[in-house]
Amino acid sequence: MGKNKHARWAEMKGFDHVIEPPFEEVFRRDHGLKGRWHDEWFGNNNPIVLELGCGKGEYTVGLASRYPGKNIIGIDIKGARMWRGAKESHNMQLPNATFLRTRIEFTGSFFAPGEVNEIWLTFPDPQMKRQREKKRLSGPYFLNLYRQYLNDNGIVHLKTDCRELYDYTLSLLKVNGLEIISSATDLYRDMPDDPLLSIRTHYEEIFLSRGIPITYLSFRLPNGKEIISPGDGQ
Repeated sequence: MGKNKHARWAEMKGFDHVIEPPFEEVFRRDHGLKGRWHDEWFGNNNPIVLELGCGKGEYTVGLASRYPGKNIIGIDIKGARMWRGAKESHNMQLPNATFLRTRIEFTGSFFAPGEVNEIWLTFPDPQMKRQREKKRLSGPYFLNLYRQYLNDNGIVHLKTDCRELYDYTLSLLKVNGLEIISSATDLYRDMPDDPLLSIRTHYEEIFLSRGIPITYLSFRLPNGKEIISPGDGQ
């Protein structure tokens, strides 16, 4: 397995659509592409969509192939997993797919205010212990981070097999008065014909084979509103 990881990392370094900045380049400082993604990287003004915690990159590749008019960036810290999506998008010659290897906590170093239009959270670690709320990708800490670079009332999508995470996020949206666009406790029962949601990740296929329903939320995130925890609003 170690040899495979090293081989994949080496191959990814040859992909011109993969960015792997060193830690010191983005820790408490701005990356050179911040505010310049449209002009210097993609060469167009198409909307930028992030898949945070992209894993194997199935959604990054799926969105890029289905929506050529959008620029899709898959972000994850684990390069060995990201390699799969990076290689597939390379083979498919998708000019609008990019992979960025970094921590989600550092994304504020990469994107300027209003530079991102949409965010996808696909099967994130639920982190449901109360003391781990700060690590929850749909929790207040990260939503307030996203507000720094998501355009005003930009869209956030959450797709998860964890009903507890779905319920938590829904209560957070209600406490903060955020606009809910779509909500489903059983995605393939409630929204079976939506082509945007037909992309399936590796883990999603496993959950579905076990009869576990997939939940989905999409909502708008305003720039000027600090997000608080559901517990703080009670």
